[in-house]
Amino acid sequence: MKNQNKFNELAEKPVGRLLASYALPAIVAMTASSIYNIVDGIFIGQGVGEHAIMGLALTSPLMSLTAAFGAMVGVGAATLMSIRLGQKDYGTARKILGNVVLMNVAMGLLLGIILQVFLTPILTFFGASADTLPYAHEFMTVILAGNVVTHLYFGLNAMLRSTNRPKLAMYSTFGTVGINLVLAPIFIFVFEWGISGAAWATVVAQLCMLIWQLRLFSNKADFIHLERSTLRPEPRIMRESLLIGLPQFLVNACACLVAVVITRSMSTYGGDVAVGAFGISNRLIMFIVFVVVGLNQGMQPIAGYNYGAGHMDRLISVVKLTILFATLITTTGFAVGVFFPEPCVAVFAKDAPELVAEAAHGFSIAVLFFPFVGMQIVSTAFFQSIGMAGKSIFLSLTRQMLFLLPALFILPHFFERPTDGVWWSGPVSDAMASILSAVLLVQQFRKLRDRQTKVAE
Repeated sequence: MKNQNKFNELAEKPVGRLLASYALPAIVAMTASSIYNIVDGIFIGQGVGEHAIMGLALTSPLMSLTAAFGAMVGVGAATLMSIRLGQKDYGTARKILGNVVLMNVAMGLLLGIILQVFLTPILTFFGASADTLPYAHEFMTVILAGNVVTHLYFGLNAMLRSTNRPKLAMYSTFGTVGINLVLAPIFIFVFEWGISGAAWATVVAQLCMLIWQLRLFSNKADFIHLERSTLRPEPRIMRESLLIGLPQFLVNACACLVAVVITRSMSTYGGDVAVGAFGISNRLIMFIVFVVVGLNQGMQPIAGYNYGAGHMDRLISVVKLTILFATLITTTGFAVGVFFPEPCVAVFAKDAPELVAEAAHGFSIAVLFFPFVGMQIVSTAFFQSIGMAGKSIFLSLTRQMLFLLPALFILPHFFERPTDGVWWSGPVSDAMASILSAVLLVQQFRKLRDRQTKVAE
């Protein structure tokens, strides 16, 4: 009865209160994770130096690549888990959990070893110089050593959400962030481990919470728990999980490709300072974006349920309300980036005036179209939530592949400072992607209203 009432509220509770109750936990978790991402950069910048910040920026493509493989397993298996639980197929659901562990161990090990072997040439290809390569290499060596831990941690967190334990998933995120914030300054400033201290803090924090996750999933009182019989490879489950997760892999893989092009372009046109400036600006931008992503995570179950129930008026209302809040968030980011860029970036490297100046300049350009970006991000999540994965993937990939990549190659040739062309590529692609998103969104709203009218007749 309790679960039934919970589902009923999706169709009956006022949309505003409903969105707040679903979105706030996700926003809090995403904000906490984003704050750590920024604080971690501050620790490295203040405790190790400006070249460490520049080296850290070069690791962005590799981090996106490992995340792409992890997301393919985690998102795909979590979706499959939800489907099987809805069908009350608990036996298969347990096998899915066991196969998530097996796939993450296998993929984490294989990917970690391959990237470790070719780490130096990969980082050099990304644009590492003699000054930044040692820092990037030192950081990624530790991160890749703990790649299995990272994959398992994120995979099991996705399992917590799909088995109706979102608060535990949020606590897991909080735990990781909290442990990180304690260990990073100790490892960097007290133990003087340098940039590797930040990496060790990340791996140890994830390991601690992974142990906690494994304890949760080992509870035999729960329907879905780990046991020896479920830790056997099931080719059908693995294949279905990977196919469902393939779109997420493609989106993250494209993000990796874009990050490679940006770091190489910044290195070519502006050297290490430009690369470091991009790293700082990108951390601040992702903080804003992650808050909107948290908002989307609250909107999606509401939108999906009401779409399935045929309540198109409530569906459109929750999407519009989400767009309004997302726009307020991104417009705030725009205002901060345009009017206060230097104080924001100075905390990363206060003793590096050239780096601070370039990062502030780039950040102020990167947020120029942000008042409209909120709508674009919500539109992508909206199409995903009503089962139109094709349109969702289309919007994600066109922003990166159709608009951003060509802009990165073309625009630097039209500016006196080629790095300005790289900086302007972001807002130009944001503008074009937002226009496309608005067109598709308006068309979809019309179809939904027509469907609602036909049902009423």
